[in-house]
Amino acid sequence: MRVDTFDFELPADRIATRPAEPRDAARLLCVDGAGVRAHHAFADLPRLLEPGDILVVNDTRVVPVRMNGQSAGAAVEVTAVGCEGGRLWRVLARPARKLKPGQSISLPGDLAAAVVSREANGAVILDVDMTREEFLAHLECHGAMPLPPYIRRHADERDHSDYQTIFALNAGAIAAPTAGLHFTERLLEALAAAGIGRVALTLHVGPGTFMPVRTDMTRDHEMQGEWGEISPKAAARINAVRQSGGRIIAVGTTTVRLLESAVDDSGVVHPYRGDTTLFITPGHRFRAIDALITNFHLPRSTLFMLVCAFLGTGIMKQAYCEAIARGYRFYSYGDACLLASERPC
Repeated sequence: MRVDTFDFELPADRIATRPAEPRDAARLLCVDGAGVRAHHAFADLPRLLEPGDILVVNDTRVVPVRMNGQSAGAAVEVTAVGCEGGRLWRVLARPARKLKPGQSISLPGDLAAAVVSREANGAVILDVDMTREEFLAHLECHGAMPLPPYIRRHADERDHSDYQTIFALNAGAIAAPTAGLHFTERLLEALAAAGIGRVALTLHVGPGTFMPVRTDMTRDHEMQGEWGEISPKAAARINAVRQSGGRIIAVGTTTVRLLESAVDDSGVVHPYRGDTTLFITPGHRFRAIDALITNFHLPRSTLFMLVCAFLGTGIMKQAYCEAIARGYRFYSYGDACLLASERPC
């Protein structure tokens, strides 16, 4: 398919720069195979789901991987995306084109990193002169939250909590699984009281999720791998809910991608541990999920392609048009959708 099939216009004032307060006060657009069904607050979720349903959440925790430094008298922004072994780290740097092998970058906390190489895809390999554990601890002390570039401000102290879900447990993400940002303790209590279960998996959100699609055709885009894990206990619980007639409600596109990577043709979810490069576009047959909670996504993004694959490109474009007209807030700190494939939401 052509990538421009997934384009749409979004007014700049629809991009949220702070989350709703409280988090579950965000708006929730309900969409199914017939189109937009209803408009709710996210706090209404317990009465929109059914007893016996289960929410599958992503418990990855965002590491504050962004640091602002200096190199050759110029400002450099560095976002660490993964350890390459030993003292070497792959980073996204801005501007990357001016960095040369052997060049030093002064980073917060008296850290001097050396440029080892610059790759064709724009990534830079740095020698940080620390072990992996030491550098992760350094980031926790001196790094900033890696807010997406469409939030046109520097991350501040509020973002250390705002850009972290209530489920965050296992450190490793460089972006938040944003559908989980809307949940609060009181909402979790209400969901449990309504007989709606919850189980966690882990997918460390990396560049594969948020890097722009630069090809003309979807078939030519290559997803970067992201590490995930579904424990045997979690897989067994998901399968038990399916067998009893409950619905599998994925919280976020990252959860969908990992579940769909681990499911077989009969709909059984298996334990999983490793990278996934699954790229979901229209034509994909969903085997693992019945419904999806997700934020509003960027045009031409792999995430918008995924929701179009789930309910249809026409339905999702129409739903987004209605959301824009009704003043919904978009992207990471914005509002949410509940997408249901069969039963009305």
